[in-house]
Amino acid sequence: MDIRKVKKLIELLEESGVAEIEIKEGEESVRISRHPQQPVQQPAMMQPAAPQAPAPSGEPAAPAGSSEDSGKTINSPMVGTFYRASSPEASAFVEVGSSVKKGDTICIIEAMKMFNQIEAEVDGTIKTVLVENGQPVEYDQPLFVIE
Repeated sequence: MDIRKVKKLIELLEESGVAEIEIKEGEESVRISRHPQQPVQQPAMMQPAAPQAPAPSGEPAAPAGSSEDSGKTINSPMVGTFYRASSPEASAFVEVGSSVKKGDTICIIEAMKMFNQIEAEVDGTIKTVLVENGQPVEYDQPLFVIE
């Protein structure tokens, strides 16, 4: 199967809410699924939770509940690599305590060699950055807590 077709299928999968797609062309077939990547998402979410909660419990449910109660999360609209700045030499778009307005660029997610600017969905102050620079992110993974 032509690599361009596979890339197009991946793009279609990212743009839609579909979790898995399988295409057969003659004797060739390809299956693209988001399911194998889901276990990767949970450790990524647990890593930044430790600094967020002063209690040494380390339970993922407690920090997630406290984040949702005290602010709104801004989630990743796609699968890709999270970057806090436009280049390694540049300063981060936002830091903890930064005031943002709806539409301000808060990070970049690289997906398929395309750099996508992610904008704030609401006005507020960045309370927590939940993802490390250069870390892979999943669709709908929380990136920031804003209040």
